[in-house]
This record gives sequence, structure tokens and C-alpha cells, in this order.
Amino acid sequence: MDPPKYRAALPQLEGGLFLTDGGIETTLIFHRGLDLPMFAAFDLLKDEEGVDVLADYYRPYLELARDGGSGFVLESPTWRASPRWAAEIGYTAEELDSMNGKSIALMVRLRDEYENGSTPIVISGCVGPQDDGYNPAVKMSSAEAQAYHATQIETFVRSPVDMVTAITMTYVDEAVGITRAAQQAELPVAISFTLETDGRLPSKQGLCEAIQEVDEETNTGPVYYMINCAHPTHFDSILDDGPWRQRIRGLRANASRMSHAELDEATELDEGDPDDLATRYAGLRAKLPRLAVLGGCCGTDDRHVKALRDV
Repeated sequence: MDPPKYRAALPQLEGGLFLTDGGIETTLIFHRGLDLPMFAAFDLLKDEEGVDVLADYYRPYLELARDGGSGFVLESPTWRASPRWAAEIGYTAEELDSMNGKSIALMVRLRDEYENGSTPIVISGCVGPQDDGYNPAVKMSSAEAQAYHATQIETFVRSPVDMVTAITMTYVDEAVGITRAAQQAELPVAISFTLETDGRLPSKQGLCEAIQEVDEETNTGPVYYMINCAHPTHFDSILDDGPWRQRIRGLRANASRMSHAELDEATELDEGDPDDLATRYAGLRAKLPRLAVLGGCCGTDDRHVKALRDV
């Protein structure tokens, strides 16, 4: 297996534009008509047909980066590939380990296909929450979260991943646990919080306080923070003050302005307006001076990411 390429020096920390993908699960469900058990895209890796579907999902985004001369953070389809969710779908621990390995093998294949001298492609192992990504019924302590997420992270550290990214974090203890598990594995880690319409985490904590707490508990462990699964109108007003904003380098917003509760109940996909979303991203650059990684979340696809690249 190939060795990690950028693990020791992540290029997105040096500036420049890095794209990433959009809402993988919403794209596969609403645009491709696929049934993803428990919202688990990794389940497609069980056969070659599914692997091809995933490869075809990523290719338009990789082409956007290649054609625009930007870097790319290639996020594995493993948001649900952790023990609790895998067991509910019917995977054994050994099968889960294999699926996480297969996901990274696909990422390596795609990097080999698209990377050139002007478009570095960073492979990130995606880690998702142990419970619901909007409103967790059960919250873990940081120690419990570290033990739980170490299972997936230990698979990643044996692979060519360059980093791990924890997507849709709803409370600090889980973010701390993931960070510590990544630190123990000596893997760079990014933490992405989701926000409600008031700009606060689902735990009711402010984003500033959440970032500061994770940094204090982990000795500034994350290489950077991100915001995902919220529309820019939900958090624009909270980004006015403070050096903590320097810690945010990535943004994966929703196309929709709906709340998480409304999104849970929606039967049709709200794709929003790609150009409006891109304009709002551009407006956030003054408030987030280190913003480097741009992509989307629920409802977004390659049209939205193209608009982000071109604005």
C-alpha cells in the first residue's frame, strides 16, 4: 500500500484554495435514487458496482479542482463507518475495518487519476458522530468518545490517509475525544462543528467557546476547524470578533436555509441557489481570513462547488 503523501505537511495549511466535495449522501439519495441504510455511503463499497458509483460521484469535483488549478481535500465516504452505525446496518468489526480500508484505497485510486503538479490532493479519513448529527440522544464523555472513535482512526492510520476530519460535531466532548484519538495515532485532525439557525452548536454552546474549549483540552490539537451543515445566514453574525476565527480554515455549508429539524422532516431536496451561496462564501472571507477549504453539505453538489470556485 502507498505511504501517506502529505501527512507530515498538509498543503492546505500553507494557503491557496482547496476544494472538497458537496453533500454526498443527499446527492446519492436524491439525484442518484439510491437507498443508503442509515445514511451510510460506505455501504456502496460492498460491491464493484457501488465502488463505481462512488468514483463517479467524486470525479466532477476532482475535475473542478484540476481545471481550476486548485488543491483538493478528498474526503472518504465513511461518515457512518464507525462501530455503532456499522453494527446497526449489519457489519461485523472485521467487515467494518475492511470497508474503511476499501474507502481509502478508492481515494488513492482517484488521487492517482487526477493529481498533478498544480493540484495537490489530500486524502482525509472522514469521521462522523456516534449518534445523530443534528440532535444526539446520547452524549459520550471525552474518554468514551476517544475509545469509540479510535476503532476507525486506527484503521486510517494504517492506510495512506494524510489526515482525519470529524464532520458534523454537535458537542465538545466528542470533538475532544476524536482529537485525542487522532493525537494518539499521530494523525492530523480537523474538527468541523455543525450549527443551528442561531449560530450555536446543537449543545447550545457558542462556536467561539467550543473551539476554545477543544483547544484547551487538547493542547491546540486540531490542525484547524471547519463549519458544516448550516447555511451562512445561520452563522454570519457570530463571526464579527476575536482571534479564534483564525482557527477556522474550512467551510461546508448547506444549500438550504432550513433548520435541522425542518431538514429532518423534508421529503424533497432543497438545493438553494448556487450563485447566492457562493456570494455568501465570498463575503465570509473577510471574517475568516484563513479560509482555505471550500465545499458543501446537505443539498449541494458539483454545481455549488463550481460556483464557489469561480466567485
